[in-house]
Amino acid sequence: MGTSLATDGSDRQKILRTSLAFMGLGYILHMKEWVKGIFFAIIEVIFICFLPKTLKAIGGLINIGKTPGEMSTFVMIDGFIVLAIVIIFAFIYYLSVKGTLSSYREYCISGKMPDNRDATKDLLGKTFPIIGLAPAFILIVFFVIVPLIFSISAGFTNWSNPDHIPPGGSVNWVGLENYINMFGGEADWASAFARVAGWTLIWGFLATLTCYFGGLVMAVIFNELDLKVAPVFRAIFILPYAVPNILTMLVWTNLLNGSNGTINKTLKAMHIINDSIPWLSDKNLARFTCIFINLWAGFPYFMMLIAGQMTAISTDIFEAASIDGANRTQIFTNITLPMVLYQTVPLIIMSFTHNVNNFGVIYFLTGGAPNVESSTTTKAGATDIVVTWIYKLTMDDMNYKNASVLAMFVFIVLAPFAIFNFMNTKSFKEGEL
Repeated sequence: MGTSLATDGSDRQKILRTSLAFMGLGYILHMKEWVKGIFFAIIEVIFICFLPKTLKAIGGLINIGKTPGEMSTFVMIDGFIVLAIVIIFAFIYYLSVKGTLSSYREYCISGKMPDNRDATKDLLGKTFPIIGLAPAFILIVFFVIVPLIFSISAGFTNWSNPDHIPPGGSVNWVGLENYINMFGGEADWASAFARVAGWTLIWGFLATLTCYFGGLVMAVIFNELDLKVAPVFRAIFILPYAVPNILTMLVWTNLLNGSNGTINKTLKAMHIINDSIPWLSDKNLARFTCIFINLWAGFPYFMMLIAGQMTAISTDIFEAASIDGANRTQIFTNITLPMVLYQTVPLIIMSFTHNVNNFGVIYFLTGGAPNVESSTTTKAGATDIVVTWIYKLTMDDMNYKNASVLAMFVFIVLAPFAIFNFMNTKSFKEGEL
């Protein structure tokens, strides 16, 4: 094994087998790169020392809930952390094998065996990006990916109140049972899911559309009408967007209260109505109210955005259109609107994904009310969107299994929009990834 290597590449399989047999062994025996070889060998020795605990953690993950008195959720977390470590170890093993073969390939080209000083050069050269990114990568794995996998895995367990909440109850794997129940297996849950999912998409679409065109109308008005007080009105209109959402929604909740709300009392005092209007207690009216209040709070963002886009359009285009005989309406519909839409379509898509997850408006305005037939069983009210339903299932009902299923649904629906929006950005198209 210590003899010189052939430069025609015929020893590649021998080096590959040695590198696969033990991490870093190919560096030590064949390439004589002691620093790299010992470094990788130490990693495998440490891994082997902890192998019994690793196997125990993975076995506990596979058989959660079968050991009396165990904290099943902690066992799940430990198992996923250990799996992440195993995957990282496998990746380092791959880098070790690949690096050994790369060193041999360079040896075949140059005919010169690398020495230990090359390890220092590599550390400051081609391997530096990997070493520099390693801490961030590890943090992302353990603080983003592992919690995400844990949340997804809850949908494949029976983790729910009252019988399967540790430490009093055990959590067990149930496969696709929760998904089957949510998507048709249990009538109450299936109907509640269809109703909430449908309303969520309608809400996301209308909330985005109304805010965008509300902002567009106001931006056009301020742009077309040469008002000296326009800056004052802009400042007034931006106030709802500047005030914290929770405060705005709680104020509106009190104003729209069916019996003691200021709006109903004022309308009665003016003899406009005789009976109180159920702003938040009637299903359809409550949904309309949510959209209207969101318009009031959200249009200033698009107003400022579109106003900025409109000022960036060259005045020469408008002057040329006016010379050709186009009126203001034709200029707006054929020049201004298409150019503004072209610039803001990605933001419209992102606004839609935001509104689908717009927890604050729904929860702090209506709390998901009013209740419907299945609300007692499923906790889903008439104005609940998926994200508020998830919150109520986890915080109020401790039904983590169904909350996980709903979270997966949100991810599946929104991920394509986010990916599409990212892939159409200029940085993605022109950048080097």
